[in-house]
Amino acid sequence: MKEIRLHEGELNVMELLWSNKELAAKDISKIIKEYIGWEKNTTYTVIKRLIDKGAIVRQDPGFICKANISKKRVQEIEANALMDKLFNGSISNFLIDYLNNQRLTGTDIENLERIIINHSH
Repeated sequence: MKEIRLHEGELNVMELLWSNKELAAKDISKIIKEYIGWEKNTTYTVIKRLIDKGAIVRQDPGFICKANISKKRVQEIEANALMDKLFNGSISNFLIDYLNNQRLTGTDIENLERIIINHSH
């Protein structure tokens, strides 16, 4: 599958589908209107864009929408894009920068050591 990049508004729609497995576009529109305030046309435009990107598949009758990409995959794509953009793709640069601004407990340090050891094999 190609790398699908999603913006924040698109993620709002995807979160609904990841939580509900499938929803009719009209129901997505009602929920988004209630929680975000978008009008129906805005929501339908975002749904169409997600279909065009391949993130959603549409089934008729009823304009039923299903996620065509997992939340985990989107997280991987977006994390990699962020790492590339801000840290030249270097996990070390990210960790150094992030950890310089954090107070870690002994448990945090132990967990990080365990993760590093498990991923170094």
